[in-house]
Amino acid sequence: MSSSLLVVGSVALDSVETPQESRDDVLGGSASFFSAVATLLGPVRLVAVVGEDFPEQHVTFLRERGVDLSGLQRAAGKTFRWRGRYLQDMVGRETLETRLNVFEQFEPRLTQDFRGSDFVFLANIHPALQLGVLDQVEQPTLVACDTMNLWIETQRPTLEQVLRRVDILLINDEEAVLLTKERNLLRAAAKVRELGPSKVIIKRGDAGALLFDDVGTFWAPAFPIDPIIDPTGAGDSFAGGLVSFLAHGKDLSPAGLRQAMIYGAAVASFCVEDFSLDRFRTLSRDELAARCRAFGDLTRFDEIKL
Repeated sequence: MSSSLLVVGSVALDSVETPQESRDDVLGGSASFFSAVATLLGPVRLVAVVGEDFPEQHVTFLRERGVDLSGLQRAAGKTFRWRGRYLQDMVGRETLETRLNVFEQFEPRLTQDFRGSDFVFLANIHPALQLGVLDQVEQPTLVACDTMNLWIETQRPTLEQVLRRVDILLINDEEAVLLTKERNLLRAAAKVRELGPSKVIIKRGDAGALLFDDVGTFWAPAFPIDPIIDPTGAGDSFAGGLVSFLAHGKDLSPAGLRQAMIYGAAVASFCVEDFSLDRFRTLSRDELAARCRAFGDLTRFDEIKL
């Protein structure tokens, strides 16, 4: 019997500006990117909210990919919108506008089936909402979560309650420093693990991601891509690859987690090759397998004899 995977997060309409091009009202949101990637390996249960203006074509796209949308709420009002601009290096970005709209009143409600999900990913929604989901799920095999600077600065007590109840925290290097007041990532990860998660993954953008667990430290590089078209959603794509690999491979050993890190990095590398989720509309299993093999070539070397 296959494992069930649940994601709770945002489904949004993004407007993205890069030095070369811009797009308005494309499909975005943490749960959208996570789901589009996770369905490469199996079905996903999604809980989110959209407004009356949310295009039906996006609903169709997610449904046809194998996303269970019975947890997608459609509320009166407009869909969550984000507008951002990427700098010339395609790493730094500035948020030009955020309109929460119906997302401001979002209250995740899980059906009985969803409550029994084996694997749960809590995207970077308000920690109080993350707690609400944790109170509804029954006996998950693994819970992973993301967070953001805003919640660390304004909701720390509630966030710490969440961290005591999750197995894996995904966080970027800036957030890790903010949460722990430690600039050294080894010490920062150790302090995060003291808060509850047995495994901490620190995302470093184009420098890859670091895993810290009981076995030690592991680095998954970011695959070199040129040109980078749109980095939006790369972190959520990484999470979707990682958690779905664990859910459908069912290998939660240290070795399995390290494979999941590389798989997550591989699928995230496709995300930046086009705007929004468009690259995943055409991605073939052969292309994905080839990219995973290329990661081996990227990091493999003969023994150094001194």
